[in-house]
Amino acid sequence: MPAWIAPVVAVVVVAVAIIATSVKIVPEYERGIVFRLGKLRQVYPPGLHLLPPGLWQLQRVDLRVVTLTIPPQEVITKDNVPARVNAVVLFNVVDPEAAIMRVENYAVATSQIAQTTLRSVLGRADLDTILAHRDDLNHDLREIIEHQTKPWGVDVSVVEIKDVEIPEQMQRAMAREAEAERERRAKIINARGELQASKELKEAADVLSQSPASLQLRYLQTLLELGADQNSTVVFPLPMDIIGPLLHRLAPAVPTDVPPGPPSRD
Repeated sequence: MPAWIAPVVAVVVVAVAIIATSVKIVPEYERGIVFRLGKLRQVYPPGLHLLPPGLWQLQRVDLRVVTLTIPPQEVITKDNVPARVNAVVLFNVVDPEAAIMRVENYAVATSQIAQTTLRSVLGRADLDTILAHRDDLNHDLREIIEHQTKPWGVDVSVVEIKDVEIPEQMQRAMAREAEAERERRAKIINARGELQASKELKEAADVLSQSPASLQLRYLQTLLELGADQNSTVVFPLPMDIIGPLLHRLAPAVPTDVPPGPPSRD
């Protein structure tokens, strides 16, 4: 083997190794931030790129939506109720250069801002608002967090409060309050029904009082309905205006022209 082959092979191997390490592939969902000797050069789009090793440095930035779960936070509400609240934040990088140059770790920074904002916003709201108006609170949280992360090139798309844990004693008190509220509503509905029914009965009585025959037919209809059960005994009072004429006809006539008898001698 000639003596010059070994150096040539060594050079070829080194060249191949340099080319292999210089080839950088940026996926479609990423962007490459390139630094040359520590200075920012440009943002590389997706595709195949050649970067000489040593002098050039490539940092990848993922543009996909990141799901960030905020751990449970201890919160004291406006009405002095202790609660544990956790949430979820969805965000993504819209400016890769700002995400690298303006913040050390945009994911950690976003998480810290979200935790602080969650405690601050929920501390200004009472428990009823947290439980019943989550949409408004989610909107406020998203706006505040996005205002902080926008200079970093991070866009916050969704902030959702997941779970709200309150002490067991408070849960029992709220259950009793809800039960009392349901009973109050039931009594009000029942009273309104009684009032409406009494008004309807009064109107029906006024109509029947204008026609005695209708009233008598109503009595007969009631007797027919009660007599449908053969095993029942019904005592039904009859008004005098119905049986009065019948008693008057059946009563014996008393003569008025008979002279009085002789006085008794006893």
